[in-house]
Amino acid sequence: MFIYAQFVRYPNVAKPPPGVRSVEQLKEAAASCQACDLWENATQTVFGEGSEHAPMMLVGEQPGDQEDLQGKPFVGPAGRLLERALEEAGIDRRRVYVTNAVKHFRWTRRGKRRLHEKPNAGQIRACRPWLEAEIEAVQPAIMVLLGATAAQSVMGPAFRVSKQRGEVLESPFGVPVVATVHPSSILRATDDESRDAAMSSFIADLRLAAGQV
Repeated sequence: MFIYAQFVRYPNVAKPPPGVRSVEQLKEAAASCQACDLWENATQTVFGEGSEHAPMMLVGEQPGDQEDLQGKPFVGPAGRLLERALEEAGIDRRRVYVTNAVKHFRWTRRGKRRLHEKPNAGQIRACRPWLEAEIEAVQPAIMVLLGATAAQSVMGPAFRVSKQRGEVLESPFGVPVVATVHPSSILRATDDESRDAAMSSFIADLRLAAGQV
């Protein structure tokens, strides 16, 4: 396990079960993961979901509020936007595996709301063996990295989505990747024109990735 071997020197990293694994076995094992501190304030582990042998894997940052409550990835507002973008890109959602670089929701309370807080480097590192195990189980033909956290988790901390967005790149996992924005960034666009432009670019990136399958 090439990537996992790089992190065994850190005591606090996830330890997926050894041997041949399925996504369901990984999901069951990850349910009790306490490799970092995020489990303490999260409702549950939110593991990846989709076809066991999906040709395309989408990797986001972490679960959001709705994902944390429902236990499924990309079921909130960003997930609905992603569904729309996949449909417009001509990608069958049933042939896509969706996951996150970090499996627990990191948040801060603001009144009654739980606001997203970006996971730190240690939390991302701790969770990375789960992502590697998912890649080994699914063996996708292409990965789409949604946003900076996902891209840096896979490609290293020096990677910049703004510089290499929309390119087909080799990854340390041996699987080609396309880096693009996270759907939540499109939702944060300040006006309709900006949002439409961002959506069109996002759909173009998804089509580029689909063309590699």
